[in-house]
Amino acid sequence: MHTLVGWHVELEFQEEGDRTKAVALVRLPDGTEVRSHGYSTRHHADAPQPRVGEEVAGARALNDLAMQLLTKAHDELK
Repeated sequence: MHTLVGWHVELEFQEEGDRTKAVALVRLPDGTEVRSHGYSTRHHADAPQPRVGEEVAGARALNDLAMQLLTKAHDELK
């Protein structure tokens, strides 16, 4: 199998208190950059587990990124 193109997705996380923010970025071969955000909030009664907050916020950012890419592809087909 021959790979025609590869994408690299970057994820960055920022934590402030009980809130975690994730930013996802992908640069496409056509020069387009698609950026998305995801958030998670820890309930004050839960024990701090930064990894869990990152996973939730990251998943939400990637889900938003996927929806933006689907919209972009749909618009290009019009």
